[in-house]
Amino acid sequence: MDNQIVVDALIACDAVKFGDFTLASGQKSNFYIDIKKASTDPKTLKIIAKCIGNIVEAITVTTQNDQVIIGGVELGGVPIATAVSLETEYPLLIIRKEVKGYGTKSRYVGDLDLTKEIILMEDVTTSGGSVKKAIEALKEDGATVKRVITIVDRESGAAESLKGIGVELIPLVRSSELVKNKK
Repeated sequence: MDNQIVVDALIACDAVKFGDFTLASGQKSNFYIDIKKASTDPKTLKIIAKCIGNIVEAITVTTQNDQVIIGGVELGGVPIATAVSLETEYPLLIIRKEVKGYGTKSRYVGDLDLTKEIILMEDVTTSGGSVKKAIEALKEDGATVKRVITIVDRESGAAESLKGIGVELIPLVRSSELVKNKK
């Protein structure tokens, strides 16, 4: 499946906006990717899950390792990871940003199986800061994380930042592709 189908779906669901925005990273931008529009639209989410599912299947065939867990960091990564888990039938792991202070006091929802590789899902990456924190927590707990699949990479340093900790960033689309197609 070509990434143009994802570009078209994101534009069709009105996820690409122009104006003056401050991003979660604190950076200023003249465009915003409202990825929540995509992750709450069933048609768009289905397209995204199918495309990511194809990538996950290619990874498991290439590495001859079908022992994976689909991970998603709250909040943005959860609907994507859930949809990809349903698409691929690999187990789901939700990673909280912080350990909860009640109940089981766990950082994770789902089983953290240290014998399996966790492939993390992200909605939009800019600097990679939020997903990097989750990776560091997972690695501290003994997990293996080698890849993050993001719907949109804003091309603002996330790939380089993650590479610095030994993790590959795999974008479905880059922001330059969205901006070019939207205009």
